[in-house]
Amino acid sequence: MSMLDKLKGLIKGHPDQARQGVEKAGDAFDAKTQNKYQSQVDTAQQKLGDQIGNQPPTGGERPPQP
Repeated sequence: MSMLDKLKGLIKGHPDQARQGVEKAGDAFDAKTQNKYQSQVDTAQQKLGDQIGNQPPTGGERPPQP
């Protein structure tokens, strides 16, 4: 099992917490680099947030039926 598979398993079911972690990590990186790479960090945060939010449901998770 790769590290990416492990991370996906941890994120599953906790997208809000994952997004918060991405934001905190990016903010910490900005602080350490004195915002030297702020635009690149913001782009990475946005793309990661999109990926977290766009994960298809797996297993027993189903969208609600109308």
